[in-house]
Amino acid sequence: MNAIKIDNMVKKEIHTVNNYDEFNEYISKLSEKKAKVYFMFTGKKKENGRSWCIYCQMAEPIVKAFIGELQKEIIFVYVDVGDRDYWKDKACPFRTDARCKLMVIPTIIKWKGVQRLEGSQCTKRELLQMLFEDDD
Repeated sequence: MNAIKIDNMVKKEIHTVNNYDEFNEYISKLSEKKAKVYFMFTGKKKENGRSWCIYCQMAEPIVKAFIGELQKEIIFVYVDVGDRDYWKDKACPFRTDARCKLMVIPTIIKWKGVQRLEGSQCTKRELLQMLFEDDD
């Protein structure tokens, strides 16, 4: 797991977890912070630094740019769901875990909420904007 603070003015944090065990560990350490927590689930990166999932490849630069421009206090966590065979297995824990219930990747979820973007929705800035709007 790693963390990078990218904007001290709004306390935006970016983290990466590399598998299901790290995901569980990260979740167990989440406190009731003021910042909203979002998870983006993507396919494992290949040697070239790009995901095996073409849809994840298309969404990642759009999401990364959007998060970089966002002026809100958030925690954003990239979650690696594994290689293609692991992900495609119907018993993949990311699919069966009631906390995330993934059906497709990429998926972005707002933690402890019902909001989510799936597949090609992750490439649409207007949908990203709606997902990240404050509901306070």
